[in-house]
Amino acid sequence: MHETLWFLIVGAVLVFMGVAATTLQRLPVSAAMFYLLTGYLLGPPGFDLLRLDMVADAHVLRVVTEIALLVSLFAIGLRLRLGVFDKLWTVPLRLGFVAMLATIPLLTLFGVYVLQLAWGPALLLAAILAPTDPVLAHDVQVHNPGDHDLLRFALSGEGGLNDGIALPFAALGLAVCATPAGHAAGLLDLALVGGMVWGVAGAILIGGGLGWATTHAVAWLRTRHAQALGLEGFFALGLIVLSFGAAQLANTYGFLAVFAAGVAMRRVEHRASGGISPRQAIGTVDSEDVEATAAHPDKAHAYMTESVLGFTIELERIAEVAVMAMVGNVLANLPGRLFTWQTVALCAALFVIVRPAAVELSLLGSSATPTQRRLMSWFGIRGIGSFYYLAYALENGAPADVTRLVPLTLAVIAASVVIHGVSATPLMNWYHRLRSRET
Repeated sequence: MHETLWFLIVGAVLVFMGVAATTLQRLPVSAAMFYLLTGYLLGPPGFDLLRLDMVADAHVLRVVTEIALLVSLFAIGLRLRLGVFDKLWTVPLRLGFVAMLATIPLLTLFGVYVLQLAWGPALLLAAILAPTDPVLAHDVQVHNPGDHDLLRFALSGEGGLNDGIALPFAALGLAVCATPAGHAAGLLDLALVGGMVWGVAGAILIGGGLGWATTHAVAWLRTRHAQALGLEGFFALGLIVLSFGAAQLANTYGFLAVFAAGVAMRRVEHRASGGISPRQAIGTVDSEDVEATAAHPDKAHAYMTESVLGFTIELERIAEVAVMAMVGNVLANLPGRLFTWQTVALCAALFVIVRPAAVELSLLGSSATPTQRRLMSWFGIRGIGSFYYLAYALENGAPADVTRLVPLTLAVIAASVVIHGVSATPLMNWYHRLRSRET
């Protein structure tokens, strides 16, 4: 009976979201809020069918969240259809690097002087909360490969970049936690800086190289020999896993490599299609002979890339259901109160002070308008990326140092899901109307 009940609940949730997805897009709510509530109700306050513990189940939570992030980062890379050297890339690069590098010291100082944490846990908390979320920000991201709106492009690119770049800071925070007082300064040496530079550069080279080579290889087999037709989902998953594994083997940042693989695959399609959109390049597809389109020299790249994108978007939505339900269930099983003066103060400081300050600093001299800067400042959504790094820290750190960060992190995630979920639709609708009047 217990297993049957699970089938009924999971099936009902998936069918409901498939039916209600379009309606939710017009309302000031998000799918993530619904999944969070579902996970919460599966815990002791509701059906009491699932009891996930953030500490005891850290390994399982980390693995599931890691898979969700990999799929999402690849999908984001595929959405960003723009030349590598186009100046529009400068804004997401600023947000992904400079804004995150500004966020970490500001949050660390807040953790030490307001939350009364030691320097190690404060730095670790800052690294956990620094990356913005690439999964939950559907309403503020690029929706199609031809979307070059600065706000949406910047927020999408930022989410693809900073989830990988946060790893060395999380590792540094764990190292400081394990270092006796007075010896932490020795951790900041040239080897660390060199490792970070190689981690970023190597990941981009590995992921970009694999994305470029495999996309060209499959397209060559299709157009020249009518081979490797169909099963784009296998190709997508294979490229994601291959990029991540190769990056890990080379001691670089796997998340960044997967994002770079998606960007490289889209770049190959962009150059092959020329100045027209992927849909124009594909044209009309004969349902009786789909393979003819897949093997056509002028259509193969666009057809393959769009098929892979559609597949990864579906996976991304399924992964969002799983991870946000896990977060909700962890909240249901969390001992003690979630919202205290410390967690409320942390949410307020991050959303209202730290994020705006980091964005304004990173965008000095950029082409972003004041309205776009304010919206970028507000939509620093925290979610699955922060949940991943919390599970990572629990796996690799001392429980005494990390467990006290659990309610702080989960409170920020829950607050972000609700606050940003409620505000995304009306604010983005207002922004679209404003842009329409300007153009």
